[in-house]
Amino acid sequence: MKLLRYGAPGAEKPGIVGDDGRIRDLSAHLADISGAALSDEALDQLRALDQASLPVVEGTPRLGPCVGQVGKFICIGLNYSDHAAETGAPIPEEPIVFMKATSAITGPNDDVIIPKGSEKTDWEVELGVVIGREARYITEAEALDHVAGYCVINDLSERDFQIHRGGQWTKGKSADSFGPIGPWLVTRDEVADPQALQMWLDVDGHRYQNGSTATMIFGVAHVVSYLSQFMSLQPGDIISTGTPPGVGLGQKPEVYLRPGQTIQLGIEGLGEQRQTTRAWAG
Repeated sequence: MKLLRYGAPGAEKPGIVGDDGRIRDLSAHLADISGAALSDEALDQLRALDQASLPVVEGTPRLGPCVGQVGKFICIGLNYSDHAAETGAPIPEEPIVFMKATSAITGPNDDVIIPKGSEKTDWEVELGVVIGREARYITEAEALDHVAGYCVINDLSERDFQIHRGGQWTKGKSADSFGPIGPWLVTRDEVADPQALQMWLDVDGHRYQNGSTATMIFGVAHVVSYLSQFMSLQPGDIISTGTPPGVGLGQKPEVYLRPGQTIQLGIEGLGEQRQTTRAWAG
């Protein structure tokens, strides 16, 4: 299934992409795509619905983040061997973990706001993993059973804030609008192998990133199991699993986003995002 949330910011309704490609409303069956609604049992109930009987959402509504009420937004840094190489960083011995503020979360096509004082706002197409069942001290073999599904994430970053302002990476990752999620949550049964997905990102029509989840250093199952050794993972938590090469930081010379640019990105089978950049206006 392809689940989504549509409508005005803060007032999104749950929906599903029908077999005919049209958005259908799920409001009569659940309050939101979040928390307990992401369990295997709840998803099975949605699969059993007669899609043809669900109300069609007319027009082209705004798409919100595909998961609501996110508790934790966890990110993995330098998790692609070819991305680590382009930044000159050594291959990590264990996953590099940092948090992104949930206030950064926006819809897949909402504007990206370049923060006040930023000169190095960068892009990163990433595979998002959405937790569907509580995970605590689980094995790698068990890990994917705790995943509700997958989505596209643009893990936007301000490199000067991240690298040169001291401390942990979170401050360079958490500006408002730095976490577009969606367009859909694709349930795990529709993703045969999360380690075999093509991914790409363009800025103003120029292809900067063209990679595959196959070059992850730590795969999805390892990451989910690893994180569960340090914190419980709750339904609705999101893990952003790292980016392939082609980020602005890795260009020679470096290239960063400016107001008025268009970012387009996507992952095989998970849909596409399109954002316009604009300056922070106060």
